[in-house]
Amino acid sequence: MTELTTRERMLRTYRRQEIDRILMVDSAWAGTVARWKREGMPAGVDWQDHFGYDKIVRVCPDNSPRYEKKIIEDTDRYTIVTTPWGNTQRKFKELDSTPEWLGFHYDSSDKWPEAKARMLEYHDDRIPWDYLKKNYPKWKAEGRFLQLVVWFGFDVAHSRLTGTENFLIGMYEEPEWICDVIDTYLTTSLDLCQRILDAGYEFDGIFWYDDMGYKNSTFFSPEMYREILKPFHKRAIDWAHERGLVTELHSCGFIEPFVPDLVEIGLEMLNPLEIKAGMDPARLKSLYGDRLAFHGGINAQLWDNIDLVKAEMERIIPIMKEGGGYVFASDHSIPNSVSYRNMCEITELAKKLGKY
Repeated sequence: MTELTTRERMLRTYRRQEIDRILMVDSAWAGTVARWKREGMPAGVDWQDHFGYDKIVRVCPDNSPRYEKKIIEDTDRYTIVTTPWGNTQRKFKELDSTPEWLGFHYDSSDKWPEAKARMLEYHDDRIPWDYLKKNYPKWKAEGRFLQLVVWFGFDVAHSRLTGTENFLIGMYEEPEWICDVIDTYLTTSLDLCQRILDAGYEFDGIFWYDDMGYKNSTFFSPEMYREILKPFHKRAIDWAHERGLVTELHSCGFIEPFVPDLVEIGLEMLNPLEIKAGMDPARLKSLYGDRLAFHGGINAQLWDNIDLVKAEMERIIPIMKEGGGYVFASDHSIPNSVSYRNMCEITELAKKLGKY
């Protein structure tokens, strides 16, 4: 087989067609990359280029309510800020730190109309036109796989707009409010993505973040998923398919109970298959591998132990690549516990095991 571009490999992977090798698409923490540079990775080189990972492009229009951004407190260790989504967070200045959510302005249904009105104010600068104009010709020339990020769902609404507890209670007590929130997220995001397509930019697929599980459990029942969230997932997938685009969902945590429904509504790729939360890539492959492609599934907690991670790769990759439909990656992202030497060996083994 002749050398394929990233775009060609990815489209074939979605369709579980013949390829020359599996793709390698992952993300690394800032502290991880800094460590690799200290341990021998050349300066001024993108880590993906250095290790030979495939590079894809994701473009995400801004459908936020554009709440006022301001700095409330700034110290040597952290900054407290308000964000365009109306939440207040403490952002720590250490590499790889997680923000602490301190409060949410739009935390109830009576405050939602204000946020909704703001989200429905379409301004041209919600789309990164200059970024597209500058980089799109290069992406196409390099054979990149291009995804539009559709910003909607349980995850991005509870984590940025309302707060988790408020959203989950709302799903039970005020489902009309929650459905309106998700509908507004999806409508505004798809409208903005359509403007990009109408401007002549060609994309290959859509991608969305919707973490619906935590360790060994989902955030809500399959029945509630079908009642509230599934119709919006289906709408996004149908929108994509009507435009010839493929679909990928990133959902952390244990979400296996939802997978039959996701397959039913036409999802084509699932990411990241989080092992520490209870996901089993081999089981998912055996149950759904004829209808669903997979991205991830290599336990990131093992990557600092080269013997353990190699054994896991040797067990998982042959299973996942059989019949096509697999993209190699960690089961979330590459943490800063992974040394440069380990990453070199992991990459070498992934390329060896990934050949067809």
